[in-house]
Amino acid sequence: MHEPSDSPFTLDRHRLRRAFERAAASYDQAAVLQREIGGRLLERLDLITLKPESIVDVGCGTGAITAALLKKYRKARVIGLERAPAMVAVARKRAPWLRTLHGVVGEAEALPLATASCDLIFSNLALQWTLDLDRAFAEFQRVLKPGGVLLFSTLGPDTLLELRRAWAAADSYHHVNAFFDMHDIGDALMRTRLAEPVMDTERLTLTYRDVDGLISDLRALGAGNVTAGRPRGLTSRRRMRAMRESYERYRRPDGLLPVACEVVYGHAWGPRPGPSRSPTGPAVFPLSQLRRRDR
Repeated sequence: MHEPSDSPFTLDRHRLRRAFERAAASYDQAAVLQREIGGRLLERLDLITLKPESIVDVGCGTGAITAALLKKYRKARVIGLERAPAMVAVARKRAPWLRTLHGVVGEAEALPLATASCDLIFSNLALQWTLDLDRAFAEFQRVLKPGGVLLFSTLGPDTLLELRRAWAAADSYHHVNAFFDMHDIGDALMRTRLAEPVMDTERLTLTYRDVDGLISDLRALGAGNVTAGRPRGLTSRRRMRAMRESYERYRRPDGLLPVACEVVYGHAWGPRPGPSRSPTGPAVFPLSQLRRRDR
């Protein structure tokens, strides 16, 4: 479920859009996790029998994975949707030779697309920026053709756990954005009656030499603190020093600082022709069961 409007974790939509707009020029150099998870999400399409004519990449960023979708489905019309016009402009330039990447500015909660117009909705590490998950999934259900597929990844609540705890030791403000729990995501899928949802999680660890490198990358991605409970004005040197000192307790024997990433994957089907069955809950499988058997 999404946070109530008066929650300190509520995202500031306008601040978020400005952050992504500024990040268009720096995004690619910091988007290591986005490219890795996007590649893993693309591999999951190999397990689905699908010949889409129309695809929308919701939260396309600067279009690296969107361009891969164009190459994978050479006859499909591919739309890259992002909230920041500057990112859409960069994404459109990544189209392969003689192909068009259709860039659209918009939000997941209000897709500027016709009802039942898409065979595949693909969304890589974007739903964590959604203010209302139910509305986003309702829009996905509306836009999907009967039998169409939704495939997505997002971040779970253990992401940036070390940074969240380090800041908690420094002051009482909210410095790290909140992330949806897998079970809340599954419940939202069921409420919008997307068919046969399947979900699983994967935990990854990034490493940095110092916490300042992590903060720099978050800003480069447009993923800085955009919550209502963020501190107003500049953070004092004393609080920054306290945060850095607290993060040091996580330093590993190899001298690097870990950054936890909880990745939630999900897929579901669009409206099915004929009578619908009563939902019983999303299926949840360990990641190992979803690996290709020939690997």
